[in-house]
Amino acid sequence: MEAPGSLPSSLSALSARYGTDALAVLEQLKRTNDCSSPIALVGERLTIDRETGEIIDRYGSDQEPTGVVLLPCRNRRASRCPACSHVYGGDAFALTRAGLAGDEARGVPAALADHPRVFATLTAPSFGSVHRRVVRAGVVLPCRQRRDDPICSHGRAAACRLRHDELDPALGQAICPDCFDYEGAVLWNAFMPVLWRRTITNLPRVLASRFGLSAAIPQGSCRVRFAKVAEFQRRGLVHLHVIFRLDGPDQRVEAPPDGATTELLADVVAGAAARTSLSITRPDGGRLSIRWGAQMHVRAIRPGDEGEDSDAAVSGYVAKYATKAAESAGGLDRRIRSEFEIAHLAVSDHARRLMVACWRVGGLPEFEHLRLREWAHMLGFRGHFLTKARRYSVTFGELRSARMRYRAELALIARGDADDSLRNRPSALVVRRFTFAGAARAVVSPHETGGRP
Repeated sequence: MEAPGSLPSSLSALSARYGTDALAVLEQLKRTNDCSSPIALVGERLTIDRETGEIIDRYGSDQEPTGVVLLPCRNRRASRCPACSHVYGGDAFALTRAGLAGDEARGVPAALADHPRVFATLTAPSFGSVHRRVVRAGVVLPCRQRRDDPICSHGRAAACRLRHDELDPALGQAICPDCFDYEGAVLWNAFMPVLWRRTITNLPRVLASRFGLSAAIPQGSCRVRFAKVAEFQRRGLVHLHVIFRLDGPDQRVEAPPDGATTELLADVVAGAAARTSLSITRPDGGRLSIRWGAQMHVRAIRPGDEGEDSDAAVSGYVAKYATKAAESAGGLDRRIRSEFEIAHLAVSDHARRLMVACWRVGGLPEFEHLRLREWAHMLGFRGHFLTKARRYSVTFGELRSARMRYRAELALIARGDADDSLRNRPSALVVRRFTFAGAARAVVSPHETGGRP
């Protein structure tokens, strides 16, 4: 017996199973935008007149040839669902771009393009030497060349003379795994969201010191908005790409006061990152300082669509990393259930050691609150990948609601019911009663159906 929502994996199988309804099933699949694992629901949606009790409209899963309503899974990870991650990336681009160039259609003024904006990259500190690709002036240099060719305390070479290719699997791997501080690395990933919150808290204080005023005055006359995305480096540590924007006291429209320039904002961001840190106790009883790495880049964002520092380029950069996770650093896109599973995963030795460190440290009572075992597949990081200040721009909910309304209008037109005056009457009440029925695991291939690849 087939699981609820299961679908044939080819067009011929569709025809064999549904006969003349095969094209209707194909159309239903296309409405999920080629989702890799659509969500199957059963139930109905009723539109009722509250005054008379009349059922104005009904739509139910029994009206679909598959017997279920299919919805896209909305997974943001490209490794899990390329189609849904493409939609998520588009929303991330629209959200980020609206905070830089404005979006008049959604109430975000275009005057934001004249506000001071910078794009900052906050990295992790070093926990040990790893193989890297060094390019200067278009020339690839040796990875870690030293004149004396030192040997580490474990008898391994502490230098590397190789000029690594971009696809070299050695990139990001520890030169000496026994010298690399894997426990410190996973603890840094776990505490990085705390470090970020403290950095944001310190921003008004640093801004106040630059103005020579108390912290309360800049908070009322200048507000720093942000949008950030997390990215895994090849060495398995998280760093952040952050858009900072300096606004006036009004929510979005008013410009900051005189003296609030892009250079000032860059200085404030660098100062807040440099002065923010926290200290935690390691499993062995020692102290570990959680702070940002020395490699921090802050550059101005230019209005327009051209150049690597333009509104469009920065928004595209953020959207690209919004659909990625630990799998880009050798991790996994699904959770690990046991320590035995870690030993048999098809991952790099460096990623495996990070996962083992998560499992070992996560089993200690004093670190249970970090849930390191639950997030071992993410190498200890459990924060959100894309977040923004409340007043930065539009929200994902607004973008999704607009898309849903647009698709609903198209569906009414396709049903020959473009006149929606009855459903829009003030007394109309929409009642939805749907329950989860499974996930469609085998979806028709776009290449077989003529859909987009």
